[in-house]
Amino acid sequence: MNLSIDPASGVPPFEQVREGVRTQVESGELEPGFRLPPVRALADELGLAANTVARAYKELEALGVVETRGRAGTFVAGRGVESSARAAASAYVASARRLGLSDDAALDAVRRALSH
Repeated sequence: MNLSIDPASGVPPFEQVREGVRTQVESGELEPGFRLPPVRALADELGLAANTVARAYKELEALGVVETRGRAGTFVAGRGVESSARAAASAYVASARRLGLSDDAALDAVRRALSH
C-alpha cells in the first residue's frame, strides 16, 4: 500500500487516507482480501493520530470498500461501484428500519428519489 499525506493540502488528512485507499482499490492496486495495516501502524507510518486513520477506515467500511473482521484486521472487501451501491443500500435499509418504515414505504421513497 502506497499512501502519502500532504500536510499543506486543504483536504483533511482522514479524507486523504480514505481517498488514497479507495483509489488504490478502484484501480485494482489493492485487491479484494488484501489486509490493510493496523490503524496504529499506518498512523505511525504517516505521522497521523490513530483516530485520524480509524475515521478513514470507518468511512471506507461504510462505503463498502473495506470490511473489518474483528481482531483479524481490516481487509479490502471488493472494488467498483457495485460494492459501494450494495453498502449504500444496506445502510438505507437499516435507516428505514430504524424509522419504522415498511418495506413498501421504503421502496416508494427510493422510487421518488430516483425519479428526481
